[in-house]
Amino acid sequence: KEAAYDLTGQTCYMTACKTFRVVPASYFLQHMQNSTLVMMHRGLGPQGTKALAVPLVTNTSILRLNLRDNWMEGMGGAAIAEMLKGNCYITPEVDLSNNNLEVYGAKAIAGMLKENSTLVSLILSGNHFTDRSTEHLCPALITNTKLQHLDLSYNALGEEHLGDALSENTGLRSLNLAWNCIRQKGAAMLANGLGFQENVFLRILDLSFNGFGKEGASALGQALKENNVLEELNINNRIPPEGAIHLAMGLKVNKTIKSLNIGRNPILNAGCYGILKSVQDNPDSALETLDFSDITVSRDFEDLYTAV
Repeated sequence: KEAAYDLTGQTCYMTACKTFRVVPASYFLQHMQNSTLVMMHRGLGPQGTKALAVPLVTNTSILRLNLRDNWMEGMGGAAIAEMLKGNCYITPEVDLSNNNLEVYGAKAIAGMLKENSTLVSLILSGNHFTDRSTEHLCPALITNTKLQHLDLSYNALGEEHLGDALSENTGLRSLNLAWNCIRQKGAAMLANGLGFQENVFLRILDLSFNGFGKEGASALGQALKENNVLEELNINNRIPPEGAIHLAMGLKVNKTIKSLNIGRNPILNAGCYGILKSVQDNPDSALETLDFSDITVSRDFEDLYTAV
C-alpha cells in the first residue's frame, strides 16, 4: 500500500536519523512547523546536523534558524550550507556560531553565499576561521549582494583578502569583526579597503578588541574623512593618544557618524580632548553618542571636558 506524503517532514527526518544512525531530536519534531527554530546547545554533532538538514530542504514553515553551539564541525556546516542552497524560506537570520566550522565549513558557506539570493543575516562567530577561511569567504562576499548583516567575531581573521572584498561588496549594512587578529599594518590595510571610499552601504562596523594601534587608527581617521555613510563605529583597539588625534582629524569633517565607542583605549587626556574638540569644531557633525568608558584620565581632562 502506497503511503501518503508527509507534509510535516517528520517521516523524512526519522528516515534520515536511521540513515545517519543518530537519535531523533524530539524538540525538532515538535517545532518543525514553527516560524522560528532555536536549537542551541543540543550537541547535534556532524551526523545529527546532517539528519536535521534533510527535512529542512523542503520545509516552508521555518523562517529563522538558530543552531548555535552544536559542535557540527565542517561536515555538519556543509550540510546546512547545502540545505540553504535549496531552501528560499529561511531568510531573516541563520545563526551557526560556536560550531567549530573551520576552513571546511567556511568553504561550504562560501559556496552557499554564491547561490543563495535570499538570506539577509548570517552569524558565524566563534568558528575558528583564519585567513585560509577568508580565501573562500571573500569571493563569495563580492558575488552576494543580498546579505545585509554578517557577524565574524571571535575568530582568528587577519587582514588578508577581507579588505578588498568588503570594498567591492554592495550589500552589507552591518559587519562585526570584533575579537579577531587584525593588528597594526593589517588593520591599516583593512581600513583602506573596508569600503569607506567605495562601499556606500555599510552603516554599522564593530572592530573592537583587535589591536589597531597607531597605524590602524591613522588609516581609520583618513577613511572617516572620505566616508559619508557609516553611522556606528566601535573601536576598542589599543589606540594610543597619537592614534586618537588621527581619528579626531577624521571626525572634524565627518558628517554621518552618530555613535562612536572608543572606550578601553589608552588615549589619555590628549586623545580624549582631541576627539571632543574635533566634534565641537565640526558644525556638520551628526554625533549623538560618544563612549569614553574605562579610559584613565586626570582631573585636568575633567576641566577640559567641561570647557568643551
